Amino acid sequence: MPLLTDAAVRGLKAREKPYKVSDSGGMYLYVLPTGAKYWRLAYRLAGRQKTFAIGVYPEVTLAEARESRDSAKKLVKAGIDPVSHRADVDQRRLAAQQNTFEVVARQWHNTRKLKWSDNHGAKILSSMERDLFPAFGTKAVGAISRSDILAAIRKVEARGAHEIAHRVLQRCVAVFDFACAGGLVEVNPAARLSGQLTTVPVTHYKAFKESELPEFLGRLSSYDGEEQTGLAIRLLMLTFVRTGELRGATWAEIDFAAGEWRIPAERMKMREGHIVPLSTQAVSVLRRLHALTGGEGLVFPGRTKATSPISENTILFALYRMGYHGRVTGHGFRTTASTILNERGFNADHIERQLAHRPKDKVRDSYNRAQYLPERRRMMQAWADLLDGLEHKARTSAGSAARAAAL
Repeated sequence: MPLLTDAAVRGLKAREKPYKVSDSGGMYLYVLPTGAKYWRLAYRLAGRQKTFAIGVYPEVTLAEARESRDSAKKLVKAGIDPVSHRADVDQRRLAAQQNTFEVVARQWHNTRKLKWSDNHGAKILSSMERDLFPAFGTKAVGAISRSDILAAIRKVEARGAHEIAHRVLQRCVAVFDFACAGGLVEVNPAARLSGQLTTVPVTHYKAFKESELPEFLGRLSSYDGEEQTGLAIRLLMLTFVRTGELRGATWAEIDFAAGEWRIPAERMKMREGHIVPLSTQAVSVLRRLHALTGGEGLVFPGRTKATSPISENTILFALYRMGYHGRVTGHGFRTTASTILNERGFNADHIERQLAHRPKDKVRDSYNRAQYLPERRRMMQAWADLLDGLEHKARTSAGSAARAAAL
């Protein structure tokens, strides 16, 4: 039977020397001359006598002390030292407190950013700083619930940014997957939450149909803005690279002799170097640009600062000026080229490689490392010839219209 009661513990007085009062199961109360009372457990493990400090009375009550005693004795029975076990638990608890969502998210970002372009990596970090860190960035990653995550995503949806909400959730899922792999959490609380978000209809970049190209090419040939800008649009059409890749192009990347534009990995969205075979028409555009810009540094230097590229809005505003506001974007030329080339029977793998898309199939991705350069070179020349033909059609139609008007 237990020797102590709550009343008995409260009534224990300090003495000149420390003394013990036993309870049961090896637990006792150690009373100091100061009046402080400490719960302790005496036990033997591996033939050695040991002491486990349970806690201080009255912060730890008699009932709570007995619960801790029983738990400790179960550990001893299993051959586990309760002192070492507590140290491990305390260390894990401290680690959990230090491993906040923001800390873990930044660690995840650091492990992934080498796979992304600087611009893409910065956008991902910025979205988390804006939409996730203020919500639960300071909470331990293991203490974040599904409702915490959903509440943060709902705020993104509330401002009408439904597509961004889905992207932010995807990044949240990736961070918790990273935390799971590191043993910081056992379950990903962000998993399977996408069904709770507003469905976003798939939207594609605005692009031309083939039937619309003759008119556009006719307008481009008579573009009355900056010549460099008109040439940028033409080169974008001839190569269908991303607008960011075009703007950041340097002359060191252009090999006129080989007829190739080699974009380094650090400038590509997926951090993988990309070779663009240049058609004779693309080479002609680049030679004209070479004469305009002096052939050093950037292919498309800004008007006020030659060490910075043209603005990301330069091409878009030029399209507006040509009368295509809301009808097409610079990125849309990639869609146009892909659609037309697929419709004309060109190999889909060659088109995807030219677009610098990464195949989901790892086997195909390995095969694609050959880059299909000969096949893509022929395809890009055929594409440039097609554009020439469509532009000639526009000029012929314009000439016919002018002659008819003169009659």
